[in-house]
Amino acid sequence: QVQLVESGGGLVQAGGSLRLSCAVSGRTFSSPMGWFRQAPGREREFVASISWTGGSTYYLDSVKGRFTISRGNAKNTVYLQMNSLKPEDTAVYYCATTEEPYFSDPTYATDSRKYDYWGQGTQVTVSS
Repeated sequence: QVQLVESGGGLVQAGGSLRLSCAVSGRTFSSPMGWFRQAPGREREFVASISWTGGSTYYLDSVKGRFTISRGNAKNTVYLQMNSLKPEDTAVYYCATTEEPYFSDPTYATDSRKYDYWGQGTQVTVSS
């Protein structure tokens, strides 16, 4: 059974930093991984994604330059380093992965429908 477990969320003041982690267990994935977030009353939105090799990354425009996605050496772990956090970054953050080894179209990396497995989410709250 595939499981994705996020950790690292919490409460931080505006301008602070957090590092989210996501570990995949149950099988070895040679696949892209992504981070999405959902704020109260809003739809889930793409935040960042990374290819299996780590050579390709994509970001939501509003987090470019502040967030960095990376993979661990074991490849089954993905991180999201979040710096210069803003109150509008407050949301539940989810990691996800796919059965596919890569996305045939780069735009798929930002589409939640292209991901097959999801974690339970971790709350990030940024106070002003």
